[in-house]
Amino acid sequence: MADFARVPKIDAHVHLHGTLPQCLATARRDGFRLLTINAEAPDFPGLDEQQRDAVALAQAHPEQVAWVVSLPFEGFESTTWWLATEARLQRARALGAQGVKVWKNLGLSLRDSQGRAVLIDDERLRPLFDLLDQDGWVLLGHQAEPRNAWLPLAQMTTRGDREYFATHPQYHLAQHPEWPDQARQLAARDHLLRRHPRLRYVGVHLASLEWSVARLAEFLDRFPQATVDLAARMSHLQHQAIDHHDEVRAFMLRYQDRLLYGTDLSVAEGQRDAEVAAEAHATWRADWRFLVTREWQRHADLPARFRGLDLPATVIDKLYRRNAERVFPAAWSRAWRYDRSGEETTPR
Repeated sequence: MADFARVPKIDAHVHLHGTLPQCLATARRDGFRLLTINAEAPDFPGLDEQQRDAVALAQAHPEQVAWVVSLPFEGFESTTWWLATEARLQRARALGAQGVKVWKNLGLSLRDSQGRAVLIDDERLRPLFDLLDQDGWVLLGHQAEPRNAWLPLAQMTTRGDREYFATHPQYHLAQHPEWPDQARQLAARDHLLRRHPRLRYVGVHLASLEWSVARLAEFLDRFPQATVDLAARMSHLQHQAIDHHDEVRAFMLRYQDRLLYGTDLSVAEGQRDAEVAAEAHATWRADWRFLVTREWQRHADLPARFRGLDLPATVIDKLYRRNAERVFPAAWSRAWRYDRSGEETTPR
């Protein structure tokens, strides 16, 4: 734990809205650079506002903040949508976007003009993914939901999921058989990746395979162009570690080059900067404790204690920094050392 603030790190999955000076200062003190990801989520500001905030943060703090663009899909069947999407991507690249996020509305909320659910491998969207492949974009994909979404609340494995799906019933798929099940949605994602074997892909949220490191390993073996991030799924790894600690640790060691650290830290409407900063600091330290130490720990989401993974320093450096620098090579103008005051010191 004494190394926490001294080790340069990247949180490769946050959602920042506004200027957030206290949050950024806390990130500097804790040794973090950030990748803020736009998403077509109804709880977030509109995509144009998200993009303006992301660009402003990245331009004001190019050494600390990079960003990812997202696309609106409403009206995707029209030529007008395609022309607007091409223009949005061109402008985003000119403004420094490091990737493209495709959210779970493909599969969970978007329907075509005939009322059919639209999945990510829909043939009508193929020109978009052909373009992303051809132009070398990194695609960040959130397809489906955690497996808990298809279970009754009482059967879900983590308290966090029970609370989320209780307050977001539109995504509690056990109540919505009108939408494709998890297997169908993930099959569509896999079909897209087979169709585009060169497309650089980040499966966010452990690629919605958070419930089984064995299934996640199969996914990574089938798609060598893919990496996955840990955002908002650390408790699922910890849940597996309760009874299968060695298997989780072995997975982290075997796939050490394919994993990105991320938290899914986001700013709720009306939330104060100081609250965001405190939440970030607490989350970052708790995750570090699980990944770096051998300590027995508890998490409020889980029914029993688990032991930390005690990952080697070389693996920690990949998970927290080197893999993100490889996946997003043009992000962040330079790395830098931090001191405990939160001020930038010597470039590294």
